[in-house]
Amino acid sequence: MGGFIDDFMSVLGNDVSNQASSKLGIGQDTIKQMIPQIAPLILGGLKKQKDEHGGAARVDHILNKYGSASALDNLTDLFETKAKDENPDPNLGGLLGNSGNDAVNILSNKFNVDGSTIMKLIPMLAPVLLGFLTQKRDQDGLGSSGIASLLDQDGDGSVIDDVAGFLLQGMSQGSSKKSSGGLLGGLLGGLFGGRRK
Repeated sequence: MGGFIDDFMSVLGNDVSNQASSKLGIGQDTIKQMIPQIAPLILGGLKKQKDEHGGAARVDHILNKYGSASALDNLTDLFETKAKDENPDPNLGGLLGNSGNDAVNILSNKFNVDGSTIMKLIPMLAPVLLGFLTQKRDQDGLGSSGIASLLDQDGDGSVIDDVAGFLLQGMSQGSSKKSSGGLLGGLLGGLFGGRRK
């Protein structure tokens, strides 16, 4: 999924990180480092929905409901609304299972950012990432099957590998190996339920 994330960062990374930084009061460079860690969780949640709940049609349903490409044209209003949300949902309504909460703890330790801020950042990024996927589906000619293939492009378990690699690198910083390992197990187990197609 690195190709998609690299594309997202190239096209929208500066605008997204600048807007999120101004609304949340944390550094733009920090936001830029967090986006490639949060994006695989959201894409992985979509992949799980695809694999377990209806294939490409399920992904289409989620994108049609939550991934309007129009969100990309008005980041200021979108991020301002999300920043004011007093009850942000880092689990994204179940898309991430309970793993959004674990991600908040891990990212908070990794980047030394208050967890309440990251709880707002995840729902802030989700509609932009989903909107970018919708744009690729509808305007860039990928279609539904192309988006499904994109979610699968690195093969079974690839997102787990990407996220695990990031989290394992972070174990030496902030929290202890024991506590980080517990969060790692909860995050990957809760979201992906192990390696499977």
